[in-house]
Amino acid sequence: MEKLQRVDSFEQQSKELEAAHTHPPPPATVRARFLLLAAWFALNLALTISNKLVLSTLPFPWLLTTLHTSATALGCCAVYGFGNIRVTRLNTRETLVLVGFSVLFTLNIALSNISLALVSVPLHQIIRSTIPISTIFIYRAAYGKTYSTATYLTMVPLIAGVGLATAGDYYCTLLGFLVTVLGNMLASVKTVATNELTTGSLQLPSLELLLRMSPLATSQCVVYACGSGEVAKLYAARNEGVLQTPTMVFALAVNAAMAFLLNIISFETNKVAGALTLTVAGNVKQALTVMLGILLFRVEIGLLNTAGMLVTLGGAAWYSKLEIDQRQSI
Repeated sequence: MEKLQRVDSFEQQSKELEAAHTHPPPPATVRARFLLLAAWFALNLALTISNKLVLSTLPFPWLLTTLHTSATALGCCAVYGFGNIRVTRLNTRETLVLVGFSVLFTLNIALSNISLALVSVPLHQIIRSTIPISTIFIYRAAYGKTYSTATYLTMVPLIAGVGLATAGDYYCTLLGFLVTVLGNMLASVKTVATNELTTGSLQLPSLELLLRMSPLATSQCVVYACGSGEVAKLYAARNEGVLQTPTMVFALAVNAAMAFLLNIISFETNKVAGALTLTVAGNVKQALTVMLGILLFRVEIGLLNTAGMLVTLGGAAWYSKLEIDQRQSI
């Protein structure tokens, strides 16, 4: 009798999953996209500031990333424990895809950290601002997707604006330039892959994707942290009493909580708004980060940097208007 109930339960879940794939939920409203993007901006900027403060005392980027991924894993496990995540049955091929996605996630962080040591920060930000172009290229090459001429034109102020906003000393090695460009391509691939995993044939919910991916990414980040010597340096910092202060414990706890929330919002925003829109939002975030630097850290900028911020925001407004018009015309 118990075996029959289990079979019936499994068949019912299979029917529900099949119905979900056959009849996907209706597209999100413009308001839902706006709210998700607003939450993404707020959390992204808050975490950027928090990261800056934490790294100024504990300069261990790999261990900080480990904190982020482990907090996400623990948070998702807690949500799963309350029964709010239904785990999809995956075959071997689909499981290997998720393992590959976790490696892509970690490798993207690794190349970004390496490239920062090989090129100047202004040049790094300019090259990273071309990620929307890389994303368009991937969609055209891999999926045959086309865009309007106006959409291509919006990329000009979005990229040029970031270049002006972050203008400074430009220098790099050939290796640094190539690593940064490769990192750009991987960032675009990761963004597109996230969208495909949540909206494609698998249609994994954001929380389930994070539940499956975060523990794998955490283990990979630990390996990188050990290899880079950060773990040994952390022990030294602990012996000096840096980690025992209530302020640092509170700062790390808040940082981890924000990273968990941002990962959920980021995956959900990618799913609802699209990969290209999220990369465009990344360019706007760069301009807003400069603005926050002025307000919070008294960073001095020139007229050129100010003009760059305005150009970037103008390009984002233009792109958003095109997106809204296109969705309303469907």
